[in-house]
Amino acid sequence: MSTSPSLKIVVVGSVAAGTSAAAKARRNTETARITVYERDHDISYSGCGLPYFVGGEVGTIDELTPRDAAWFKERYDVDVRTGHEVTGVDASARTVTVRNLATGETFEDTYDELILATGVRSVVPPLPGVDLPGVYTVRNPSDARGIRDWIETRGVRRAVVVGAGYIGLEMTEQLAGRGIAVTVVEALRHAMPRMDADMSARVDAELRRHDVDLLLSERVAAIEGDGDGVTGVRVGAAEGGRSVPADLVIVSVGVRPNLELAEQAGVTVGPTGAVAVDRQGRTDVPHVWAVGDVAESFNLITGEPAWVPLGSTANKMGRITGDAITGGTLEHRGILGTSIVRVFDLAVAQTGLTEDQAQDAGYDVEVLHTIKPDRPEYLGGEPLVIKAVADRATGRLLGAQAIGASGADKRIDVLATAITYGADVADLFHLDLAYSPTYATTKDPVHYTGMALTNAIHGNAPLITPAELARRRADGEKVQVVDVRSAKDRAKGFVDDSVHIPLAELRARAGELDRDVLTVTYCNKGVTGNAGQNVLRNLGFAQVFNLSGGHKNYQSWTRIG
Repeated sequence: MSTSPSLKIVVVGSVAAGTSAAAKARRNTETARITVYERDHDISYSGCGLPYFVGGEVGTIDELTPRDAAWFKERYDVDVRTGHEVTGVDASARTVTVRNLATGETFEDTYDELILATGVRSVVPPLPGVDLPGVYTVRNPSDARGIRDWIETRGVRRAVVVGAGYIGLEMTEQLAGRGIAVTVVEALRHAMPRMDADMSARVDAELRRHDVDLLLSERVAAIEGDGDGVTGVRVGAAEGGRSVPADLVIVSVGVRPNLELAEQAGVTVGPTGAVAVDRQGRTDVPHVWAVGDVAESFNLITGEPAWVPLGSTANKMGRITGDAITGGTLEHRGILGTSIVRVFDLAVAQTGLTEDQAQDAGYDVEVLHTIKPDRPEYLGGEPLVIKAVADRATGRLLGAQAIGASGADKRIDVLATAITYGADVADLFHLDLAYSPTYATTKDPVHYTGMALTNAIHGNAPLITPAELARRRADGEKVQVVDVRSAKDRAKGFVDDSVHIPLAELRARAGELDRDVLTVTYCNKGVTGNAGQNVLRNLGFAQVFNLSGGHKNYQSWTRIG
């Protein structure tokens, strides 16, 4: 692919998106002059790997920063200038102002095309004591080096993590793995608040199972300490709250786009708070592009602007813009926000719309919880919980969340692919997925998800979530709930006000139930409940729902605060 020999590309930022843009532009043309300015000293690093360096799973920071400026020069003939901060943009003159942080020298550079890959900054709330030694955010290798050094030189025994999103949970796991007692303070009702509450509750339980002191619906009022370092965190009111001792504090309450240069260039900021761009990364200012975490994407399902700062998305956006600037035709196709995080013994994954998001977008949703082993139990299979959300009107799969000790990654990727190509829930059953008892069950959890949702939407086997059951009861609707499990299972716990009629006795005892009243059947996980639902439906009961996820899911739902 050829381009003008005089084309001069300036890239600001050299992590995922910036280096991807520069590399793709060079692959397309040998004649363009490409300069990347980076105010830090590390480039093209794995930001998502930083917590694992802190915890010691990654031995050296060099493993997360395998490429330096010399490597890019030799490989791509791209001039990467680290320690150089772009402080100004004049879009009309097509110039940038650059400061050499080592010498203090300031100079101007010109460009034909400018790519803003300025990323994000950590949100640091204006708390008393937030600047104390021992208080850190986790954004770059310098942060990670500082945290690990602080732990090892100070003999840290207690830590407080503020915020229970991705980075907060990763840091919690890694600190606990080093034998540090961890308290997590989260202002919202659950850890992993991007997920639906009935799934987040499982993350809460896993944290507590590993002795993490999880403080939900709590806010930090102040960070306590002195010139020598942090000593604690005050939770609740600034006066009268309680103090949690800490030798280390990690602030992980979110990130925001670095917009200063974008605003100087005069580009439009979209409704998400990130730079508005087209599908190739163009802003509305000629010759100015934006990629990665500083830029908006769009939701593949709804088409609405979306901002989910992930390294995977940043790499794609950089490659697309590097291609477009040099005459290519690549276009961004949108995102589902697909993500996964390890929380001790669980993988926690999601893709597409949550139940709440789907309802907010105006969909009439069908919700299913399946609890199946990721592989046969005789080869160590463990429960995998999948929550799937579909559109009743069209049968289209809208989103999924998966939590389990193993297998969540495979299933969430299959479901993300299905959503990307507009799959109907009925299509899931027909997927020809890999099977061996060492890896999966003959009917995969994805197959079960498709079967149950198909029956609910296209057949006569509707589902009801614990939350919906509780809402109907609270609204005064008469509901009869039938426990079709064995007496042994019943003795371990049951849904409030449920009638116990084991499945084997249901046909003979159906006369004990009111055929005209809304009926809900349930078992442990949903399969036997569905069998009971079919029996009652075939006997002429007017409305019979199966409790989504059975009693296992009901128990999890009751833990929601």
